Amino acid sequence: MPFGKGDGIAHGQVDGLRDPDADLPEEIRWQGKFITAKTRGRWEYVGRARGIRAAVILAVEDGHILLVEQYRVPLGKPCIELPAGLIGDEDGGEGEVALAAAGRELEEETGYRAARLTNCGEFYSSPGMVSEAFTLVRAQGLTKVGDGGGVAGENIAVHRVPLDGIEDFITDARVRGAGIDTRILLALGQTILGDGL
Repeated sequence: MPFGKGDGIAHGQVDGLRDPDADLPEEIRWQGKFITAKTRGRWEYVGRARGIRAAVILAVEDGHILLVEQYRVPLGKPCIELPAGLIGDEDGGEGEVALAAAGRELEEETGYRAARLTNCGEFYSSPGMVSEAFTLVRAQGLTKVGDGGGVAGENIAVHRVPLDGIEDFITDARVRGAGIDTRILLALGQTILGDGL
């Protein structure tokens, strides 16, 4: 059920919406193990090394959403996020598909296994600065099979939050100094849009 079908845009192109720098060569300025800094004309941006993508999991069931919290060095503090992980980042995993990665990451991070995983499409979280895309995956039919917490060295806390208490949970997290990932907006949609839904 990917979103965006039937929007009248052919192959992502809209007449007149092209940047003059788009046809200039891309130059790699620096490359590390996980990210690459690039320029194209006047644009500076980063991307994942080796074309690795991410799977982000929306796991909502029985009026609760599964969230994870982990320390993020670039932020200098813990961050509340949807469960997520890289697709094909393990040795020999180059051919891994988004749904397989989502199932693996959901179980590693939260300790839950999903009976059904649905690909909701590809999205970009900060397209003016980062070329990375993520695949949003909806997880349903959840069964607790372990403790979660991630793999060695990740130290992930799992939160099962009632949807009708998500605003208070986020407020409390901010008060104690945690960052909030933009994808948490999925859980706040009705609250933010109000009667517009």
